[in-house]
Amino acid sequence: MNSSAVTYLQTTHNDMLVNKQKSNAAYEKIYAIVRCIPRGMVATYGQIASLVDKCTPRMVGYAMARLSFDSSVPWQRVVNSNGEISIRAHGGRCSEQKELLEYEGIPFDSKERVNLSIYRWNPDY
Repeated sequence: MNSSAVTYLQTTHNDMLVNKQKSNAAYEKIYAIVRCIPRGMVATYGQIASLVDKCTPRMVGYAMARLSFDSSVPWQRVVNSNGEISIRAHGGRCSEQKELLEYEGIPFDSKERVNLSIYRWNPDY
């Protein structure tokens, strides 16, 4: 391998490490906000993204998907902009999310949506 190829690989690897550190920092901010959502309330991916600098709703979704099953982050309180549970790329957890929200007293309508006008969390930020 020539020296320019080695330099390219080192630079690419370093860039990947920096990007991973940035995403980890952003994820920690996302998790901190999600921990603030009170029991019996929900927030949307977009709502959380708007509270984190340079964040998108998709990034919030990735952060939620990355959580372990024994996480203390109340991931179930994050729904899409229609008040629906978003289908995970790898399936699973949708029925668990609905059960957890119903246990917290959040009902679903006949179209499997949470009424955001009633149950949307409005932080005092």
